[in-house]
Amino acid sequence: MSKISGKVPRGFTRFYVLHLLTERPMTGKEIILEAEERSRGDWIPSPGLIYPLLGRLVRDGLITETDEGGFTITEKGEEALQQYTKLQRQLERQLELVNELGLSVYSKGKFVADEAINRISGVTSSVWDRVTERSGKAQQSFEEKYEEFLYNELERIKKRKSERDQLDQENLPE
Repeated sequence: MSKISGKVPRGFTRFYVLHLLTERPMTGKEIILEAEERSRGDWIPSPGLIYPLLGRLVRDGLITETDEGGFTITEKGEEALQQYTKLQRQLERQLELVNELGLSVYSKGKFVADEAINRISGVTSSVWDRVTERSGKAQQSFEEKYEEFLYNELERIKKRKSERDQLDQENLPE
């Protein structure tokens, strides 16, 4: 099977991660491995996609970090996922109706895409307005929290490496 040449749709990974975290708490690495396994190797999200996304989801209150270093979805995250699922069902019903009316695949896709674009444009405008209203202080706070998240990830990796090195030293033949 060949790799998917294009990227997954913009925003997909956010909701995919939330969906995975409804199943069980996971680390960033587990999320990457799960996506690879479920797609049979066709989609392997990069750490450069997953880890910053996890930081944003924590910042937005959609997930929390567990004591074991994994992440779990919050009530707010479940609500966001339900909204996405609701929109997905609406789009699927529209596609089914257009299909029943006997229109071509191109026409169906165009009508459904136009509808989705209109909805997304409205949401994007609203979000853009809110983002541009954010003060420099809020941006600075986000950057500090993100830096702390990255630092903690680095420390966790160093600790695991040190533990592995120690085990390797203990298991060396004398």
